[in-house]
Amino acid sequence: MATLAITDGRVLRPDLSVTAADVLIDQDSGTIREIGSDLADDADETLDAAESLVTPGFVNGHCHVAMTLLRGYADDKHLDAWLQEDIWPAEGELTPEDVRVGAELGLLEMIKAGTTAFADMYFHVPEVAAAVEDAGVRARLGHGIVTVGKDGEAAREDARTSLEIAREYDGAADGRISTAFMPHSLTTVGDEYLAEFVPEAREAGVPVHYHANETEDEVAPIVEEHGERPLEYAADRGMLEPEDFLAHGVHLDDSEIDLLADAGTGVIHCPASNMKLASGMAPVESMLEAGVSVGLGTDGAASNNDLSMLDEARDAAMLGKLAADDASAVPAEAVVEMATRGSAEAIGLESGRIEAGAPADFAVLDLDKPHLTPPHDLVSHLAYAAAAADVRHTVCDGRVLMRDRELLTLDETAVRERALEAAEALAARADG
Repeated sequence: MATLAITDGRVLRPDLSVTAADVLIDQDSGTIREIGSDLADDADETLDAAESLVTPGFVNGHCHVAMTLLRGYADDKHLDAWLQEDIWPAEGELTPEDVRVGAELGLLEMIKAGTTAFADMYFHVPEVAAAVEDAGVRARLGHGIVTVGKDGEAAREDARTSLEIAREYDGAADGRISTAFMPHSLTTVGDEYLAEFVPEAREAGVPVHYHANETEDEVAPIVEEHGERPLEYAADRGMLEPEDFLAHGVHLDDSEIDLLADAGTGVIHCPASNMKLASGMAPVESMLEAGVSVGLGTDGAASNNDLSMLDEARDAAMLGKLAADDASAVPAEAVVEMATRGSAEAIGLESGRIEAGAPADFAVLDLDKPHLTPPHDLVSHLAYAAAAADVRHTVCDGRVLMRDRELLTLDETAVRERALEAAEALAARADG
């Protein structure tokens, strides 16, 4: 049995207390073996965490990772105009090779920011899966379905692709990849295709992930056409099960929050994207009070414009207070939980906590920084002060992915060079 010890750090426990401890990892199983004192002698390899905080690896609950190639390509527009005028035309020019290098760039960024797992909805999923396997992280992947503007056969083929991808890639990368059936949203996928394919996903045991209630323009058409709120519509079509999760949930009413709580369906809150696109302020405090499983996601780098879960946690805390008009709403403890265990539970992963038997996924943050001094409350620092650049080491499945800011599974220089070339060529094709 190969073992790794993370030594001399302060460890964030599941109850959000912080204690001085070592963490011993069974690298063969990728799980935590023991948390205690003086464990270095029991390990084949050590990872120094002196003057550092050992946290669960961050879990990005909703992302479009290859959109790193479109970072800064189109900004300062409303969601509908941004998608229709800029993003969808550019995405129409994407090649599988573009998606591979865009995914690698996003994974590089996430590993450097302490993220060890993410959920991703995009195209050319085999390329994303290959990048995930090489990078060493965990992911729940799916092919995003859009049927608007397509004829019946093309729309059905899109839905079939999502289901086939979900079946084929579940359990890939030595079990680090799981999958989902992913209709883009309740307004971009026709009712007849949901009626046909969601039951097939259920028969295959595949969860469903989709955007919902992101803007008022996603709510009104469903109310007008079907006479019910979007999540009532989703529930009627079998899309509100405990294994399912939706992104955004900005414009939820009380009845929909109750539906989510009763169903056990998770919501991934994306505050930075929601602010940038002026989509609104999600009722996060109300969801938490109702017992809804809430996680955090960055959305794509084209609407954020980074993939840092620490930035997202700060945004979630600040925006949550404004939305509730209450400075005590969405406190530091809540957003740290959302960025780790909350996201993991929402997207159906076992990670997000540091305890014996749990997956060995960690971010180790350097506390020897002016902006993290004094250490009155390290949970507060995680929520309000820490930054991606503070992450010193990243570990996933017991494997060290980054040691002292050096990437070990990806060639940072080569990835950035390939991404620059791909992004420039993509922009030229789209603009032309």
